[in-house]
Amino acid sequence: MTEVLTVKALNRATLARQMLLAREKTTALKAVERLVGMQAQLARPPYLGLWSRVAGFQAGDLTRLAQARRVVRGTLMRATLHLVSTRDYQGLRPLLQPMLSAALRGASRDRLPGLEMDHVVAAARECLEGRPCTFDEVRDVLGKRWPKVDVRALGYAVRTHLPLVQVPADSRWGWPGAASFAVAESWIGRPLGKGWDARELVLRYLAGFGPAGPRDAETWSGMSGLRGVFEALRPRLRLFHDEKGRELFDLPKAPRPPEKRPAPVRFLPDYDNLLLSHADRTRVVPAAHKPKLATRNLQIMATYLVDGFVAGAWRIDRARSSAALVLRPFEPHARAARAELIDEGKALLRFAEPDAKTVEVRFA
Repeated sequence: MTEVLTVKALNRATLARQMLLAREKTTALKAVERLVGMQAQLARPPYLGLWSRVAGFQAGDLTRLAQARRVVRGTLMRATLHLVSTRDYQGLRPLLQPMLSAALRGASRDRLPGLEMDHVVAAARECLEGRPCTFDEVRDVLGKRWPKVDVRALGYAVRTHLPLVQVPADSRWGWPGAASFAVAESWIGRPLGKGWDARELVLRYLAGFGPAGPRDAETWSGMSGLRGVFEALRPRLRLFHDEKGRELFDLPKAPRPPEKRPAPVRFLPDYDNLLLSHADRTRVVPAAHKPKLATRNLQIMATYLVDGFVAGAWRIDRARSSAALVLRPFEPHARAARAELIDEGKALLRFAEPDAKTVEVRFA
């Protein structure tokens, strides 16, 4: 009989893969690869995400990797910006191309009438091969070439069809707000090649987010048609069911701690993939809290975990010489949890705002 995993058992298994049951002694590079990349719509979140997961992590650890071109930031899963190791980018980007092409068709079908994509990509490549350019500069070149075409749609076409990476800078969070882009192969210094087989993608996903099913992997990656890949891997995987009777797959030797294992409070940055990588998010997000995660313009807020589950949102308010972490609980917290949040929150402030002379944690 197939073992049934409760929601809390799934929670603890996922947190163990995500290095959120305890900070782990590993390198920033190994952590990024274990997570199969980190969503990086903004430059700061990967730094905060690694701080919550890696023992002794310092911001310079990640910045040095970016400057050495061992990690890159580019458009990948779900057609969004991710920070990944250069090695993983080379495997992921070619595999994800059909998904990225479909994303363009879905978003800009009516805004690029009769346009030859090869010509758009060639024009953008010519612009970017000489030197890194901001996307405003790229769009300016494309707009002059195709003055009657929606320039935003042209830019999105380039993002999804020409492998690009953002160029790091000597700034606090590694990349400026308006970062320049470079052609990935030129920046990396070698061709991307044919990429991973989809089975490699599924195995890496399970290592970072399992136990899970095909719909979960599709939610995380943005790809479709992964059920056949799971079926091909079935003999190599261990099978479970969740409490709703859904079949889940996992690596046989992956960590699955007892559901009674304590989970410390942890702060997650905006867009953390822990919240975006399963079709059913209840393993980390109680159903009642799911509507509270996104702002009106669909930005995924920074959140925190209590006993392993999302229990509130947070932000940093900065004054001249002080910094305050403002917590907005989604539910009442016990006294012990509040004390733990205050201690962890002050540590977060010392990492995120090192020049602040005073720090405090407030509950909104």
